[in-house]
Amino acid sequence: MVPFSITPAYKKQYPGVAFGLTLITDCRNPVNPDGFDPYKRKLLRKMRKRETLEAITRRIDAYDRFFKDFGFECPLPKHLKRTVQSGFPRYNLMVDAHFMAEMCAGILVAVTDFDRFDGALSLDVAEEGEICKGMGGQIMKTKSGEIVLRDEKEIVCVLCQGADEKTRVSEETRNVLFYAYAVPGVEGRFLEEGLRIASDTMVEFGQGREAFFAVMEP
Repeated sequence: MVPFSITPAYKKQYPGVAFGLTLITDCRNPVNPDGFDPYKRKLLRKMRKRETLEAITRRIDAYDRFFKDFGFECPLPKHLKRTVQSGFPRYNLMVDAHFMAEMCAGILVAVTDFDRFDGALSLDVAEEGEICKGMGGQIMKTKSGEIVLRDEKEIVCVLCQGADEKTRVSEETRNVLFYAYAVPGVEGRFLEEGLRIASDTMVEFGQGREAFFAVMEP
């Protein structure tokens, strides 16, 4: 189980806007394991089909509008354009699974080392001017109403600004947590679709075990 809750503040400001998590335990993080390239090509062909791509683009446009409302640039449109032109990027299995989940479902997904969180997680709404450290030591300052994920110590991800450095996956990561945010206009079933890709990928190619999978619509 993943200890997780949704705060009353989130439920009030974003009723029905879903959030999903999946935890895969005892897995490995290889670069391009056997059989992975054909698997990626199969997903890519499915993603590039005209009707599928049009639906993915509509969802990504919803994220883009949400980001712009808070004054930020959404990375998903650029990722989609690059993926359509050049295919999925290649980093390592966990990061690759995250990109495939995002692009195939048209959603926003984070990939994290579950063991690096401090206690239970909560989906919340930020107050103006909260400070947290992003990847590479970047300092992030929240705007009122931004969607954030917290552990018991601090903010670990700001939807419109990114995840923190603390929970970044590495070669030593064995228990990987993928989580996915919806925004208004994006249904929870698409979070399930994307997270299922991430989980199945880690089970098949990382020899992991799915320990938790849930999509919640408060």
